[in-house]
Amino acid sequence: MSSFEVARDAWGAHALVVLHDAARDRRVRIAHRGATVLSIQVHHHGSPVELADGYRDAAELEARPSSRFAVMAPFANRIADARYRFDGADHDLQPGVPEAERAARHGFVRGVDFELQSLTADDEAAEATFATAIAADAHPGYPFAIALTIRYRLDARGLGLEVTMRNVGDRAAPCFFGWHPYFRLGDTPMGSWQLQVPARAVIATDAQYIPLAGAAAQVPVDREPSLDFRAPRAVGALELNHAFADLAPDADGRLRSRLRDPATGLGLALWQERGVMLAFTADTVSRDVRRSLALEPMESLADAFNRADCADAIRLAPGAERRFRCGVELETA
Repeated sequence: MSSFEVARDAWGAHALVVLHDAARDRRVRIAHRGATVLSIQVHHHGSPVELADGYRDAAELEARPSSRFAVMAPFANRIADARYRFDGADHDLQPGVPEAERAARHGFVRGVDFELQSLTADDEAAEATFATAIAADAHPGYPFAIALTIRYRLDARGLGLEVTMRNVGDRAAPCFFGWHPYFRLGDTPMGSWQLQVPARAVIATDAQYIPLAGAAAQVPVDREPSLDFRAPRAVGALELNHAFADLAPDADGRLRSRLRDPATGLGLALWQERGVMLAFTADTVSRDVRRSLALEPMESLADAFNRADCADAIRLAPGAERRFRCGVELETA
């Protein structure tokens, strides 16, 4: 028998896959709907602990409140007024919607049933690869065609994601990726958890959480000491809904944000190859307020489609593909 195992399962009408690390008794459940992680169960000090604050039932998976563990593509977070300009053309993601009701968030694939392309396990890892396509003109204001692949890999370190976006259309396309996981460290209060984000800058936004224009968007954390998490410190009563930028890499090149419960020693490290990290203390979610903390790796800033300083990073030529890797390393005993 391999050290890692895979299985298929169901949750109501929804198909799932299960990745299992038998040696460490860790189990990850992922739905085809949205390629959404539902649970990350580990053992700590001999007892099972659920680290993922995901959807509780199939009804939540369908309604998607708070975008828990959402795969965000072809854009992450918000687009200002649901409008953007690309290659000289104006695009409206919500034509006819009144100004006060406009909100383009988190891309187009949260409610899509992904195809399971492969499900494998060996002595090194358990893997599941999901795929879907965003067809040209399938969504108002997005006349571009993107093939999207998500490969989840559970290995001895934790759960990794490798995302591939390929432009299968005949024109350049704007696109970038983000992931929207919520984490819990058992039942201790979130305010006691220690957070570390190796960021030298925080993103300044307007009241709608749209980054300020140009260089004004990046504010050194030296000027915002309440948002300086370069050294681990308790979250406390601070309300976070902030993106952090200019992340310092570890020796292996990964950018790691860390969350730890000093009372139990349970912790995790959310890593990414590039981009920004958004931390959200779940103060405005529809249930379980401040019971979990979202650590969201994003390939680029919110509203990147409207930013000249993000134009090169989000541009994908016809036939080209771009990859983004991130994941969560598990610190258990």
